[in-house]
Amino acid sequence: MSASPSATAVAEPSRLEDRLLETARVLRDAPELKFDMCMDVCGVDYLEHGRAEWKTQDATSSGFSRGVARGPELDAPVAAGRRFAVVYHLLSISLNQRLRLRVFCADDAEPMVDSVTGIWAGVDWFEREAFDMFGILFKGHPDLRRLLTDYGFIGHPFRKDFPLSGNVEVRYDPEKGRVVYQPVSIDPRVLVPKVIRHDNRYDPALTNAPVAATGKPHA
Repeated sequence: MSASPSATAVAEPSRLEDRLLETARVLRDAPELKFDMCMDVCGVDYLEHGRAEWKTQDATSSGFSRGVARGPELDAPVAAGRRFAVVYHLLSISLNQRLRLRVFCADDAEPMVDSVTGIWAGVDWFEREAFDMFGILFKGHPDLRRLLTDYGFIGHPFRKDFPLSGNVEVRYDPEKGRVVYQPVSIDPRVLVPKVIRHDNRYDPALTNAPVAATGKPHA
């Protein structure tokens, strides 16, 4: 099977509430489109996207493929209505076409988009996962509950401002005979390479040594 062509479409926040469902129906029903399957729905948090270093005190300003754009104009916070987005991965089986549809949530404090469960029924749990991980609400969803985190979990783990070590931890309390919640007790840490070790394989004395007939460098 040959690779299918793909494309990306972006819906602006001002058009989101009244155009998302209409757009989704057209993508599904139009004979020249026929995107009859939604393969995945995921959330995105663009907080500090492309402008923030790893949050360490002694990290270098380059290397490790950081992908950070630099300049004084990037010091401003992300524009309103541009922090959270929902991405839909669509597939047209009959036409062998793929489409990635991205819509931004107009309200950063309470991100919300319309649920497309009435158009693609299989996105039910996809939307629940995006709600659980990112806190994005899906208006009209028949059963919008957490999917992956525990009952009573605080926060949304995939948000960029969620602490890496979490807010609470659980342990078994033998006196109470049950699992209890308590504030997290581990120190937060960031896994950043801090030591660049010398690699002996690239030592000039070895790489520039003449090669004997046996294929091994002379001592």
